[in-house]
Amino acid sequence: MSLSFPNPSRSFDDFDVGVRFVGYDAMISVLFLIDKTALEKNGVVAATELSLLAVFDVSRNLIYNVAREVHSQAPPTSYRITVEDMK
Repeated sequence: MSLSFPNPSRSFDDFDVGVRFVGYDAMISVLFLIDKTALEKNGVVAATELSLLAVFDVSRNLIYNVAREVHSQAPPTSYRITVEDMK
């Protein structure tokens, strides 16, 4: 089954400086953290909750596609998406 994102919620993580979101592989929750550097692919972003969540929202489709690709390569239940993943 493919990874889906039926729940659009996301949250700011001030400790790891990124945005957390959840995908689902069938009934299994798959946790993601996309870090600030990955969100800065198109330019520098302030490390604030509002800034990072706004960039996430604008890039949501790309981020979901990257998450699917990362998950398809090795399916654990937790991932950190970095700038290297944002090709």
